[in-house]
Amino acid sequence: MTKKYFIIGIVSILLIASAFIIPSKKTHPTKTKKLKAVLIPGKKFLFNSFVDCNMAEVWIADTFRIFPGKYGEDPVWGNSRELKFTNGFTVDEAFSRKSEEFIEPKMPENVAPGKPGLHGAVWFETIYQDPRDKSDKTLFALYHNENYPATLPYNPSTGKGYIDTKWPEGLKGPTSAAAVCRIGIMKSVDGGRSWIDKGIILEDLQTRMILKPHNTSINFAGGVGDPSAVASGDYLYIFFSEYGYPGTYNPATYNQDIEHSAQCISMARIPLKELDNPAGKAKRWGGKDFNTPYNATGKPIASLQIPKSAGGGATSSPTGKYYWGPSVSWNTYLKAWVMLMAKAEGPSWKGSSIYISFNKNKDLGHGNNSQQWSKPELLLNKPGHTLWYPSVQPLSSSTDKENKNTCLKLGQKARLFFKDNHDDIGEYLSEYTVEFKNE
Repeated sequence: MTKKYFIIGIVSILLIASAFIIPSKKTHPTKTKKLKAVLIPGKKFLFNSFVDCNMAEVWIADTFRIFPGKYGEDPVWGNSRELKFTNGFTVDEAFSRKSEEFIEPKMPENVAPGKPGLHGAVWFETIYQDPRDKSDKTLFALYHNENYPATLPYNPSTGKGYIDTKWPEGLKGPTSAAAVCRIGIMKSVDGGRSWIDKGIILEDLQTRMILKPHNTSINFAGGVGDPSAVASGDYLYIFFSEYGYPGTYNPATYNQDIEHSAQCISMARIPLKELDNPAGKAKRWGGKDFNTPYNATGKPIASLQIPKSAGGGATSSPTGKYYWGPSVSWNTYLKAWVMLMAKAEGPSWKGSSIYISFNKNKDLGHGNNSQQWSKPELLLNKPGHTLWYPSVQPLSSSTDKENKNTCLKLGQKARLFFKDNHDDIGEYLSEYTVEFKNE
């Protein structure tokens, strides 16, 4: 046998033998675990004071402090001094306080139209606690700010403010004006007993307002609002609802699909080192990075947009569906970010459902990690009710207190709170606990 035929023979024998070798145990691809939240019905827990926003809260040493309410000038609804705070040694103690037990902090005064300073009304929606202050008393509150042409008239030298021409209808009927929302920061060094305004960090200017005849949703003329903010790395990441037109609104060329493409839950970030002087320092997500100025057009989180085929639409339309009012927390059990949101399905944010989304990327600054949110899933539906401002809140457990958990950081179990509007009343309440699972 030649060498050539010898080699061929050996290879043939090996091939035949391999057919009789018992295969190793079959391996299966690793199954990706699914993050989920399960609602567990419980006794109704009713909050006793005014809430119309995300609940801002913080631990000051061993005391849990919350900041609900509204403060400032409002020509449509009337001026308010309802932004107050209260305390508890447990979460339940704070949430159970009677309205007369709340304390009014010292707030900056509103200034006259045309002057620099605080204009319009504010609601605290997130508090960032400076970890460098070991007393726990240095706080930065992100606030939702609402103005009108009457409180912030247009200034041609700065481009700020609003022109009362073809202005859309407000929440109190045809004779009332729609508001414009902005996002700003205030600072406290005494645990929230007094505040100094640090200025606006996110806003849409007059050119992006959506006016008559196209804006018929009876909500906002435009703007950005209802922020929820979490720290990751060297930045504070801000989640907010977007109501402005992408580019310059022109009634002759207005396109509802173009408006829809730029709404509704978006992100921006600001360096933590800039919080003492933050005005205009936030940058919006521009599609590839956080590189868009604070008052320019960014890109929303694509996975959180409702497509047109599913009824999604522009926020200026009374029939366009969209998610809004995000509340974001880091979940130490899931090792993931959790976002709750309301769903508007009619004018004036009418909608009976709450949705949830997850993001497994702890580092929100790397690549497009910040945009990788799962498709929203229905968490709760109450037909006939209008649900706003959902959030998960800590329980009154020793573990939650030891870890100083708040609505920004939670464990496996939490309590679901939301604003429930029904029968001409609005209640901020909880009827469920939430158990997070990784299956």
